Amino acid sequence: MKNYHINIFYSDEDEAYIADIPDLKYCSAHGTTQEEALHEVLIAKEGWLEVAREEGIPIPEPTYRPVIYQVGI
Repeated sequence: MKNYHINIFYSDEDEAYIADIPDLKYCSAHGTTQEEALHEVLIAKEGWLEVAREEGIPIPEPTYRPVIYQVGI
């Protein structure tokens, strides 16, 4: 299985770094550094996948690719 794309950006409103996984609806986390946000969203991803398996929710294949990576496809 391929890895899911993770976006990390700074939110002035939240005064924190936000990390989200576009392919996993509502899967996001925050931290005071980019590394902390990444660490937290990886924990959130495991929880998201665990609940999906337990509840029989379909787990989407990783498909999200930011525009920058789509050049030349």
